[in-house]
Amino acid sequence: MTKEFKSILKLDLFQTLRTKGFWIYSILFGGFVAFLFLSGITETQVIGFVGLGRLMVTFMQVCMVIIPIYVLITVVRSIVGDKENNVMEYMLSMPVSLSNFYWGKFIAKFIVTFIPLFVSLLGAVIWGSIASLDVPWNMFFLYSGLLAAMVFCFLGLGMLISVYARSQDFAVSFAFVIWLILVAFIDLLLMGMMLKFRMNPNWVIGLGMLNPLQVFRVGVLVLFDPKLTVMGPAAYFVLDTVNRGVFIVFSVLYPTLLGFVLAWLGNRRFNHEDVV
Repeated sequence: MTKEFKSILKLDLFQTLRTKGFWIYSILFGGFVAFLFLSGITETQVIGFVGLGRLMVTFMQVCMVIIPIYVLITVVRSIVGDKENNVMEYMLSMPVSLSNFYWGKFIAKFIVTFIPLFVSLLGAVIWGSIASLDVPWNMFFLYSGLLAAMVFCFLGLGMLISVYARSQDFAVSFAFVIWLILVAFIDLLLMGMMLKFRMNPNWVIGLGMLNPLQVFRVGVLVLFDPKLTVMGPAAYFVLDTVNRGVFIVFSVLYPTLLGFVLAWLGNRRFNHEDVV
């Protein structure tokens, strides 16, 4: 970690911490966990899970919908926004390399996005411990890893879009379209393709596993529902292809590696284009 990298990291962190959006985002998820406790969800039971396990699954299902679009909408403006606001010209006058500038902003965005989620999940564990509830530590560590992997994945995608986009409006619109496609391909379009074109179900489900949102969803369910009964027949393909432990590792590593590859491609483009 060079001094230039640390300077960009600190600058972006302090800039984000001064914005109202960050605190609204943090309070929103912390308040959502508190609301789940007050709603009595820890007293309900689904497929044998009750207490904090039930709360964590609900929290993760909400994160699956909100976090990807939030990350994309906020991150796609980072590089292209600096260009439009002429911040890039000022930054290039400093002794900071393009890679340090790029990765400094990337890590800063990861910290300010993931930490509030982790603190909310940790707060649920602390609150549950005070309330004498059993703490499912395996779910806590897995879900923390899944959240970090998902944030990392969509950060990489957002940074790649931001580097290629010529305006903030285009970047936001394109990010929204990508999010809609990924959400649609979780179940709806895949089932339609299989029925319309008589495709091999194994190929369809295998294609679905390339979708990081689908991987995140199954990773969340694999501890909550070890036999994946809520997925129907698709569960047989997933569990027959790989065992449960292997899929848990895959659900964390695949989005992380995908995010890194996308971020690396964005950095490569950023270093070889006219950044002003």
